[in-house]
Amino acid sequence: MQERASLAGRICAGRRSDCKRKPFRRRAAGRTNSLLHPAIACMGSHLFAGRGQEIQNRISLGSKRKMAVSPSTPPAMTILLSTLNARYAHASLGLRYLLANMGDLQNDSKLLEFVIGTKTTEIVEKLLAHKPRIIGFGVYIWNTEETTKVVAMLKRVAPEVVIVLGGPEVSYESAEQQIVQQADYLITGWGDVTFPQLCRQILHGPKPLMKIHAGVQAPLADLVMPYALYTDEDIAHRTLYVEASRGCPFKCEFCLSALDKTAWPFDLDGFLAELETLHARGARLFKFVDRTFNLNIKSSLRIMQFFLDKLAARPDDPVYAHFEVVPDHLPDALKDGIKQFPAGTLQFEIGIQSFNPAVQTLVSRKQNNEKAAENIRWLCENSHAHLHVDLIAGLPGEDIDSFAQGFDKLVALKPHEIQFGILKRLRGTPIIRHTEPYGLVFDPHPPYTILATDRIDFATMQRLVRFARYWDLVANSGRFANTLPLILGDAPFANFMAMSDWLYAKTDATHRIALERLAALLVEWLGSRGLAVESVTEVLATDYAGQSHKLHVKQKAVATARAAKSDVLLQRQARHLAA
Repeated sequence: MQERASLAGRICAGRRSDCKRKPFRRRAAGRTNSLLHPAIACMGSHLFAGRGQEIQNRISLGSKRKMAVSPSTPPAMTILLSTLNARYAHASLGLRYLLANMGDLQNDSKLLEFVIGTKTTEIVEKLLAHKPRIIGFGVYIWNTEETTKVVAMLKRVAPEVVIVLGGPEVSYESAEQQIVQQADYLITGWGDVTFPQLCRQILHGPKPLMKIHAGVQAPLADLVMPYALYTDEDIAHRTLYVEASRGCPFKCEFCLSALDKTAWPFDLDGFLAELETLHARGARLFKFVDRTFNLNIKSSLRIMQFFLDKLAARPDDPVYAHFEVVPDHLPDALKDGIKQFPAGTLQFEIGIQSFNPAVQTLVSRKQNNEKAAENIRWLCENSHAHLHVDLIAGLPGEDIDSFAQGFDKLVALKPHEIQFGILKRLRGTPIIRHTEPYGLVFDPHPPYTILATDRIDFATMQRLVRFARYWDLVANSGRFANTLPLILGDAPFANFMAMSDWLYAKTDATHRIALERLAALLVEWLGSRGLAVESVTEVLATDYAGQSHKLHVKQKAVATARAAKSDVLLQRQARHLAA
């Protein structure tokens, strides 16, 4: 749920603190725990027939996968809508909503997306090539630092261009932010209606006197849906974000959705008609950004039935849907629908965050833990849905022992993935009220990660950060599904933390660890814990079953582990002889 539905829309999809959400995992064929149906996993090698050149001309990617740049001059555009996405695969739903609702200004507007990591000069050059009068930027927690550099350079080389900002990162605590000081205007809150109004005033007068404009929250029925603005390129190669509702009725203090009064649904008939059109154009991957998909069961069932009908009609060309669900609200009618989805076509994002009732109360999170655990267990045992369950470390009032108990409880439920997140302080969230009472210390720079609390010191928090990274590499990757139980044993958190500490001491790294080296390290670790290297390598071999092209990885892992064991024996012999 990478973006919200307006230039200044809400963030923190899924009642969690880490808002740079992971896209669908498109794992390599043959890997264990593959999430996607095989027919979906190989999609994307061709373009689907679509809307035509008109939309393609109005939406472009400023930085795609190292494509050749045409020497021709781009057409002049009065208004540019731009953002820096976390990945190429992410397509900005928020900016497409703005473009869809530009009204009489739409033909003079263009969407230009980039990816974080692109050179600032390259972005500025491509923006100015269109000779814009106005550029609107969507600013988020993952792109605010790079967007600040872009805006600063634009104001140096083209000060006449009007810069309008929006997005959750600049909608709160605005005055202190450098990017806001550099820009001409700022829209806080919803931007669907306010942005085009502001553009008309800038272009035709009277010139707005105020720099900061509170976004108008229009009735959803008045908004033009943006799904026709997904291009053939988007459909073929990118994640398509859709929303059947906005807002959230829950008040979890670590999430910006806590500021919403309720949830507002879009007209369901109109929304399903848009999905029908997308499907007809070839779309097969749909990621819902709704905070609580199963809030209204009647609507949930209709949407699920849409996908079930497509699966029944074309089982050889399946669709894939991703929903976020409330864990303690899974009535029988919804279970009956879920059971009908075949493997590889359905994913649920489930926010647990903490199993500690006192912590839940402290952050205003209402959750029936017993019912939530029961529903996760039911989903694992009675459905083919892929479960991605979230926990947050560093919440006020939770110490390491409490978090470990919650982690072990979740591991016992056996979800496919546990997203081990570290608390972030999103601007505007009520979590800040606990700063002094619970000694919360946040990094002052994005993404504002918690550094320490009164219960977890800085050094321990860094161990948790490394635990989360190694958990992604070993557990969530699906590469070591059979080896993982050997690592976890009967004390999952304690055992994995011990391995995490050992891995970091051994490698001094959490990134750029080659797969073959990681496999060898796991064998070495388990061998040091008293397991027979031969037995461990046999289990490791089953993790690579069906992946003969990666056989060399297993062989090198075994050879490295044996060499390490031999070194240990030689060292023991040397010590014995020296004595």
